[in-house]
Amino acid sequence: MNRRKFLSLASAGVVAATAPVNCRPAAAAGNPEAAGVLHDSTLCIGCRSCEAACQSVNAAILPKPENYRIPEKPFYDRSVLATMRRTDFQRFTVVNRYDMEGRRPVHRKFQCNHCMEPACASACFVKALFKTAEGPVLYRPELCVGCRYCMVACPFFVPAYDYDNALNPLIYKCTMCAPRLASGELPGCVSQCPEKALIFGKRSELLKIARERIAESPEKYVDHIYGEHEAGGTSWLYLSPVPHKFLDQPEVGNEPASRLTSGILESAGAAAGILSFLLGAVCFFGGRRKSGAAEIDGARASDGGTHKEVSQGDKEDGQ
Repeated sequence: MNRRKFLSLASAGVVAATAPVNCRPAAAAGNPEAAGVLHDSTLCIGCRSCEAACQSVNAAILPKPENYRIPEKPFYDRSVLATMRRTDFQRFTVVNRYDMEGRRPVHRKFQCNHCMEPACASACFVKALFKTAEGPVLYRPELCVGCRYCMVACPFFVPAYDYDNALNPLIYKCTMCAPRLASGELPGCVSQCPEKALIFGKRSELLKIARERIAESPEKYVDHIYGEHEAGGTSWLYLSPVPHKFLDQPEVGNEPASRLTSGILESAGAAAGILSFLLGAVCFFGGRRKSGAAEIDGARASDGGTHKEVSQGDKEDGQ
């Protein structure tokens, strides 16, 4: 690519980057018909059937499925619950156990919460992540530039990066089994939960069910539906017999991240475009100066030789 073309593309980048950025996903705000899942920790027994189902459903889209990492211990082995785990690029969901003094252990499933106004989508300046009207937060790998801003932005520490793939590293996370939803099926984890600790449905209906359970058994649940308001609300909701902070649910506040970061993100693209333009200008003018200097040096060398010949001729004439 020559300098002229590079500068042209850089200038176009400035124009595109300085255009207004809509940091609030259009499909995210307050859709009561959006799909979601309610997880009732009082019913979860930590059997890890949801993990097995998730692996089965998603194995085809994981990196290098032929080399997919088989767990060292089978899914029915609950000894892994002795260690706190988190999702990664090959595990879209995990179950953790929390031992409580004076009561039986409480289990909590961990996966993408599919926020109503997702921080990952608001942080993604190429719109590789987006909230669908149906509920899931999805990812378009063909748009991803690998900046990992989504990982920094997510208050729930969900998006995972494929550090093992040096040529085409991508982001991976739970999709709420969007392809299955499109065909009328339940998410894999929900379909395989033997204790019905997971309920799939419209978010508005799930909130109604959660409130009814709390009202009917106040001694059984804390009066807090996690995800109803956190980070502007999430499509994944939680009931618990203990305060949610004891289950490592972060206290993130109720303000959507997209509103908190909109001013910064709207200027970030412009800053990136301007920076690319300036770097292109430096490259152009630096190369031009170098080329000009070479031409001058060449001219000087040529003039020097001519001057030497004339001087020698004058010397001979003088003699």
